[in-house]
Amino acid sequence: MSDADHDGETIVLDYLPHGRADDDRPGYQKPPIAFVLDTKTFALSELTLTDDSGIKIGDYVDLDASLEGVETVRSIGYDDLSGGARSELEYVIEDLIEEEEDRFVTFYNDAQPITLRLHQLNLLPGIGKKLRNSILDERKREPFGSFEELDDRVSGLHNPQSILADRILEELRENELKYRLFVREE
Repeated sequence: MSDADHDGETIVLDYLPHGRADDDRPGYQKPPIAFVLDTKTFALSELTLTDDSGIKIGDYVDLDASLEGVETVRSIGYDDLSGGARSELEYVIEDLIEEEEDRFVTFYNDAQPITLRLHQLNLLPGIGKKLRNSILDERKREPFGSFEELDDRVSGLHNPQSILADRILEELRENELKYRLFVREE
């Protein structure tokens, strides 16, 4: 899938046909809800749905289009997700990184200094000064074309896509991070 396949789209992480468990209203009054992740900004949202929405886990939903079956869209944080959505989140992020490899390899090619002492690459888990300098030296010679190439050319950098997934999850979980590379809060 190319980047264009998911423009303005979210992916459904979890679907609760009987609403939230912490909703005290009687079951017949609780609307179905879905938890979604924006494929570009990694923002999280909760959708209140109609009974006949037809939305299910794994569906791509374009929130920019007028959607039948979606009554409301509410931005939420990681702590507001259901247990099912939390457990699905890591797999969905890993799949997105794999599907859109060019987009994420470009991050390694284009990452810039944030301050005189801090580089965007240093915000990735496990990347210190030595590994950062290895990445910078290699990309000066020639930009990286794939994760495999990154892995092969930079000694000590193992599974670069997993490093990105870990950073994205950290940005979703931690409200007080000073710098965000991938998650934009809506």
